[in-house]
Amino acid sequence: MNELLRVAGVDEAGRGPLAGPVVVAAVVFPPGRAPINGLDDSKRLTAAKRELMYPRILERASAWAIEVVDVEEIDARNILQATLHGMRCVVARVHAQADEIRIDGNIVPSGLPCAATAWVGGDARCRRIMAASILAKVTRDRIMLALDAEYPQYGFASHKGYGSPGHLAALRTHGPCPAHRRSFAPVQAAQIEQTTLGF
Repeated sequence: MNELLRVAGVDEAGRGPLAGPVVVAAVVFPPGRAPINGLDDSKRLTAAKRELMYPRILERASAWAIEVVDVEEIDARNILQATLHGMRCVVARVHAQADEIRIDGNIVPSGLPCAATAWVGGDARCRRIMAASILAKVTRDRIMLALDAEYPQYGFASHKGYGSPGHLAALRTHGPCPAHRRSFAPVQAAQIEQTTLGF
């Protein structure tokens, strides 16, 4: 990497779950080595480690942005388009402070205000993308903890909205709540079952 470039990393958290938002983040560090030790793909870090690194990233980034794309947007656009929308939003907020944009994955959203490159496995290869993945994951986990307090019957605090056996069982028992993605097949099936049973 050119050490004189200001690189923005972009990543998301929450494309796969059945409930809750998808969260996209972008992080720009000053030129040179990222000024934080211990950066890694957020999935390889413990929740405590991610929480520890979150404020350090905000403090040491030269620019950052977080976009929470809600369930209504996901259902209206589909999860891929909702994620790409979130990426456009964060890139629009940081691109003036960056010379290069790197987006985790294999798709560069259309309509960006600047050039960008897709980095497959970027959250394991680029420290800026690692930092973005941590911001996105911590933000989303905090949202899911708040949803757990609001809808405790689903166990969001433990599975964060993913389709775990316990979550699927709760869906069958209680039907979906407002936090669930109605466009996802298991949620649709649970809703149909509840309707059929007369709940």
